[in-house]
Amino acid sequence: MAGEQEQFSAENLNRGVEESVPNAGSFYFSVKVGHRLPNFLNSVNLKYVKLGYSYLLSHRFYVLVAPALIVMFGVELKKLTWEDFCHRRNQTDALFIVGLLGLALYIYLDLTPRSIYLVDFACYRPPDELKISKEEFIELARKSGNFSDSAIGFKQRILKNSGIGDETYMPRAVFRPGYKLTLKDAREEAATVMYGAINDLLAATKIRPLNIRILVVNCGVLNTTPSLSAMVINYFKLKHNIHSFNLGGMGCAAGIIAIDLATDLLRAYPGSYALVVSTEAVTYSWYNGQEFDMLLPNCFFRMGAAAMLLSSSRLDRWRSKYELEQLVRTHKAMDDRSFKSIRMREDAEGRQGISVSKDVIEVGGQALKAHISTLGSLVLPVCEQVHSFSNLLFQMKKVKPCVPDYKLALKHVCILATSKKVLDEIQKNLELTDEYMEASRTTLERFGNTSSSSVWYELAYLEAKSRIKSDDRIWQIAFGSGFKCNSIVWKALRNIGKPKQSPWVED
Repeated sequence: MAGEQEQFSAENLNRGVEESVPNAGSFYFSVKVGHRLPNFLNSVNLKYVKLGYSYLLSHRFYVLVAPALIVMFGVELKKLTWEDFCHRRNQTDALFIVGLLGLALYIYLDLTPRSIYLVDFACYRPPDELKISKEEFIELARKSGNFSDSAIGFKQRILKNSGIGDETYMPRAVFRPGYKLTLKDAREEAATVMYGAINDLLAATKIRPLNIRILVVNCGVLNTTPSLSAMVINYFKLKHNIHSFNLGGMGCAAGIIAIDLATDLLRAYPGSYALVVSTEAVTYSWYNGQEFDMLLPNCFFRMGAAAMLLSSSRLDRWRSKYELEQLVRTHKAMDDRSFKSIRMREDAEGRQGISVSKDVIEVGGQALKAHISTLGSLVLPVCEQVHSFSNLLFQMKKVKPCVPDYKLALKHVCILATSKKVLDEIQKNLELTDEYMEASRTTLERFGNTSSSSVWYELAYLEAKSRIKSDDRIWQIAFGSGFKCNSIVWKALRNIGKPKQSPWVED
C-alpha cells in the first residue's frame, strides 16, 4: 500500500508511461518526455488532424463562397451605366439585378454564423482574512484532528512542490474538527464568490440584469436544489423568461463548455446577452479521510469564480474586448480508464471526496495529443501546416518530426493552473518560452487552482500587465474529468489597458 500511495507524491504525480508503439507519430510533435507526461508531442492519430480541417472548412464555407458571388454580381453591375437606371426600357433589368444582389447579401448575413463577442469579464478576489499560507494550511489541518500523521506528511510533500504560494484563499470551515460536508457551507461559499464576480462584471459593463437573456452556470461538485443558476436569478432578479442552464460534474474544463453552450444559444437568439459564471465549491470537495489519491484536491483547489458577459449583437463589437475565433472540445470518456481517472467516490469509511487515479497523467496526455492536433489545423498559419504535413508524409523515411511553432499563431497562452510539474512538462513539449507561461505560473502561485475559472484569472493577469494588444490571439486551454480537454482562441479587438477592477489590482 505504501508503494501505491507514493505514486501520488508531488514528484511522481505527473509521471506517465512511455509510448508502447515506436514511431506512432504525427507531424505535430517530436520532443520526448520520458516517464512524465505521455509524449503527446510525438504521436497523434491523423484522424484528429482531419477533424480540424473539417471544422475549418465548415466554418469558412460562407467566407469562401461570398467573394465568388460578389465578383459575379460585380461583373454584371459593371455592364450597367447610369442611363440603364434612368431609361424606362432598362430600368426593370437594373432593379432586378440590384434586388438580387440585395437578396444575396441578406441571405449571406442571415446564414453566416454570427460573431460572438466577449464584452468583458470579472474574477472574484476573496477578502484578505481568507488568505492562507502553506504553513498555516498544514497547521490548521493538523489541529483539526481530521488527518493522520501520514496524511499530514503527504500534504506537506505535495504543497512543497506544487507551485502554490502563500496568499491563496481557503474557507476556514473545512478545518473545523470533525468537519462534515454541508449544503449550507457550500451554498454560502458559492454565493459569496459568484455574486462577487457578477457584481464586479455588472459594474464594469453597466449592463442591467434585466437585459441578460441567457445564463449558464457551471460548478463541478456542488449540485443543489434549487440550482446555482436559480440562486443567481433570485439574487439579481433576472427576468422570468431567461434561458437558464446549470452544468455540474464536468470538472475544471467546464468553463469552456459553458462558453460553448452560451455561444450556441446566442446564435439561436441573435442580438442577446449571455452571462456565464464558472466556479467550484472548495467546502463541498474537501476530503477528511486518509486515502492519498483523495487528498490531492485538498492541496490544490482554492476559492474563486469568474463571470463573463457575451454578446451576439454586431453593435457590441465596438465596446467588446475580444471576439471568439475558435472553440474546440475533445472528450475521451469512451475509454474506461479516461472515464475513471477523476471521479467523486466514497472511501472505505464512507467519506466523500474526489479521487485522482494513477492513470490520470497518461489518459490526460492522450487527450492532449488528440486535442492539440485538431486545434493546430485551425490556428496554425498555412505555411506552417504545409511544412508540418510534409514532415508527416516523410516520417516513413525516418525523417525527424518537427515541432510546429504555435507562437506564430498565438500571442498569449493561458493553461489551466494545475501544478508546477504539469506546467513544466507542457512548456517543454510545446516549446513555449517563460513569457508564455508567466500568466499560468503566476496564477497558480497567487490563487492556486480555482478550477474552471483558473484560465480567466490568467487572462486578467495579462490585462493587468497591459500585455494584450489589438489583434493578439489568446489561447485558453483547460482539461478535467471525463477525461476532456477544451480550448478557446480569442482575438483582441483593441489594445486592452489596465482595468480598474481586477483581482490583480491592489485596492
